[in-house]
Amino acid sequence: MSTNTNSTEKFSNLNLSKDFLSNLDSLGFDKMTEIQEKALPALLEKKDVIAQAKTGSGKTVAFSIPIVHKLDVKRFRIQSIVLAPTRELANQIAIEIRKLSRHIHNVKVLTLCGGVAYRPQVSSLFHGAHIIVGTPGRILKHINEENINLNEVDTLVLDEADKMLDMGFTEDITKIINVLPKNRQSLLFSATYQENIDTLASFVTTNPINVKNENEEKTVIEQKLYEVESSSKTSLIPALISSNKAKSVLIFCNTKIQCDELSNNLYDLGLDVLTLHSDLEQKQRDETIIFFSNKSYPILIATDVASRGLHIDDIDLVINYDIARDLETHTHRIGRTARAGKGGLAISLYNNYEDEDKIEDIKKSFDDVKFERAEYISDDLEYKIDSDYRTLFINGGKKQKVRAGDILGALTAGVGLAKDDIGKINSLDFCSYVAVKKEVVKKALDGLSNGRIKGKYFKIYEK
Repeated sequence: MSTNTNSTEKFSNLNLSKDFLSNLDSLGFDKMTEIQEKALPALLEKKDVIAQAKTGSGKTVAFSIPIVHKLDVKRFRIQSIVLAPTRELANQIAIEIRKLSRHIHNVKVLTLCGGVAYRPQVSSLFHGAHIIVGTPGRILKHINEENINLNEVDTLVLDEADKMLDMGFTEDITKIINVLPKNRQSLLFSATYQENIDTLASFVTTNPINVKNENEEKTVIEQKLYEVESSSKTSLIPALISSNKAKSVLIFCNTKIQCDELSNNLYDLGLDVLTLHSDLEQKQRDETIIFFSNKSYPILIATDVASRGLHIDDIDLVINYDIARDLETHTHRIGRTARAGKGGLAISLYNNYEDEDKIEDIKKSFDDVKFERAEYISDDLEYKIDSDYRTLFINGGKKQKVRAGDILGALTAGVGLAKDDIGKINSLDFCSYVAVKKEVVKKALDGLSNGRIKGKYFKIYEK
């Protein structure tokens, strides 16, 4: 959830039902962000909209509110379809829509993404859904095999449209659009607006309203670049972390192999690290994102799958272990440390021989880049990066009717933890995760293991 706002407009000023507004209030939404204030009036009037807004601007809420607002839950047909470039982003959009629609009973939001089992998706589609969120390739596969009926779709959303085009989804998107009803509302959200986006927008939308975040570049990101021999990069990481007293660190590598190698090397240096890339199974990727976002692990090493889309706040240090392959990706990487309107620090390690052209592009595009010398880094040997929380795994989720509120109640009323001892709670279909302060993790583990949640016993593990 993005808390940054340059707006004084409140959600209560929108023409939404009392129950909807009450739900928004319970989720902590009060004032709209800039993109929400600009886009929502037109969106709620069912107009087509083209919006330029980066991750962290509140765009997911902006396009999800009208989807939920016009949903006819009694009409058990697919009414809205949201296309996203990655599994992670699709899953997070689905979670957001479920939260925004929890005041309505029996809303079914289904994710259809590649990289996960296909047959269960076919079964879920057979039983029906109201809203589909997914990646273009997998959705097109279901269309081609006639598993999905899109005849009653009245809303189409393309999120991170520029990223989808960069990833080569243009043909898939075109084929999906060609089978959708012509009489629909179409929304296109993109971080950048280039010529290829303009071509897609003219094909997708009709008489669209154009909106743009004017103030999203105002956040201050301090950039430091260090020229380092490739063989010396890894040994420099602990000093970069300790000298900046970082508590949450995201490290980008260009390849999956490099991610795994760096992860092993940092682990040998005594650092707790997580790794995220496309070779991991979906369950591993979901867990990794949960553990890092709930502050159970302090360091995440990732490919560019984490440069956009993932809703992870309070990253105070981004390290480009490898310089990004292009300037746009570099911009998105460093932007991970400026979410929710906060500034941050981005450090890039480069080899002048290998990265000369990329460094020149960065220098031309950012006025305040600082070139520092690695030998001047002051390594604080007393500083140890650690996380305030640990995560408990609960072998029960939404399918067992276990909700976040049930887990919170079991930990507070049942175990006796204070609310401040409990961090984020993630309730998935068949399991749940709860972050608790490390000082009380044993008490929480023992209490939940010997107690009940909603009158049932569940297996509990510390992850």
